[in-house]
Amino acid sequence: MILHYTCPSCAGDMNFDADTGKLTCQSCGRKDTIENYPEELIKTTFEENEANEYHCNNCGAVLITLAETTATNCSFCQSAVVIADRLSGELAPSKVIPFTISEKEAVKAFKKWCRRGWLMPKDFAMSERVKTITGMYVPFWLYDINSQAKVKAVGTVVRTYSKGNYDYTETSYFDIMREINLNYSKIPADASEKMNDELMDKIEPFPFHELKDFKTPYLAGYIAEKYNYTDKEMLPRVEKRVKEYADKYISADLSNYSTVSYKRKDIDVKQKNSTYVLLPVWMIYHDYNNSEYIFAMNGYTGKVVGKPPISKGKAAAWFGGIAVGTFLILKVIATLIGEGYL
Repeated sequence: MILHYTCPSCAGDMNFDADTGKLTCQSCGRKDTIENYPEELIKTTFEENEANEYHCNNCGAVLITLAETTATNCSFCQSAVVIADRLSGELAPSKVIPFTISEKEAVKAFKKWCRRGWLMPKDFAMSERVKTITGMYVPFWLYDINSQAKVKAVGTVVRTYSKGNYDYTETSYFDIMREINLNYSKIPADASEKMNDELMDKIEPFPFHELKDFKTPYLAGYIAEKYNYTDKEMLPRVEKRVKEYADKYISADLSNYSTVSYKRKDIDVKQKNSTYVLLPVWMIYHDYNNSEYIFAMNGYTGKVVGKPPISKGKAAAWFGGIAVGTFLILKVIATLIGEGYL
């Protein structure tokens, strides 16, 4: 079933507007809250099965989508459509964080981010052209995790002091035992096969206190996909992440020791709960010197991540400056030592 949101005033196409948080007509500008939008105006098109083909209810074009696509725009008339059957039953998200950054704001923020890059080529940073920018709702699983750790170790505390003409080093040894219980809430893991995991990890954090009950109008005007991996399939990745968190917690807890020699460090991770949600991401594609560079922007906070091109000239000058500075500092130190000041 395809959902198409039509304007009550002019029957035009309505998209979700990140600036106002309302459905906005692309023709006459009318705005309606999601709660007040009349359901009888939602146009539907039924398909016989979950085929990748659908018919645009606005212009009649026959379009092909990937099986995991749940929301898209018609390539011919740009109408926003939501493929509701792919968001039902087990495929229905529980929560969503709506976009708060519009496409215009996203482009502006990306260009500002580029201009702050000291080592970027000047023509890339100052470019007024972005090849493609796409607003996507990316499928994520949010996990509530319990972690229990048992630690046995030997710690040392080293003390140095002077007495008379002699310097002394005193080392004390301690048996360490810890039983630690940690609970983590809403650990995210993107469940899309096509999204770059490294980008999705770096784009965090998302403000999970802004999660809203899922409603299909939030997707109007954006691309959205259903998950490729279940929560069970994604759990090993989350377990690895939580074990790293727990390991850092243990290290911080034992930081008062000079050295720590572990005899045992067992970290057990258990899933308490998982929730399927959609999170807002702007994907930005930029061409430069016959290469495509991909960036991601958090659709709520505006945080940008990605690997831009590096100017060889700027990099050489920067590292050269560091080398010269280091040389001058070392020369000053050597002079002071030679003159007996150090």
